[in-house]
Amino acid sequence: MKRNHRTLRAWQEAISMVDAIYEITASFPNDERFGLTSQLRRAAVSVPANIAEGFARSGTRELLHFLSIASGSLSELDTLIEISHRQKLIEDAKPVLDHVDRVSALVLALAASLKKKL
Repeated sequence: MKRNHRTLRAWQEAISMVDAIYEITASFPNDERFGLTSQLRRAAVSVPANIAEGFARSGTRELLHFLSIASGSLSELDTLIEISHRQKLIEDAKPVLDHVDRVSALVLALAASLKKKL
């Protein structure tokens, strides 16, 4: 039976987070299109993409590897949001940072539960 990543709450929340990042970066100035806008979007997209890719792999260790990459992308995203806030590109960073924290907690919880099964 094929595993379906769409059933994972971590993936669902990560997709929602991507939507929020795209919405926030839509108002960034054009001179940031290839800078922070691109970096924020790539880091955000990386999270659900790595969850999905890991979930499609055959082994738990492989899934854990991709969850680790997703976790790294979440840390990158946190930093890029902070930089954007300090550069006054994001007025109120708290809601999106809270969303990043929720996704991070779900990814870490999923990884912890999988490690118990090894």
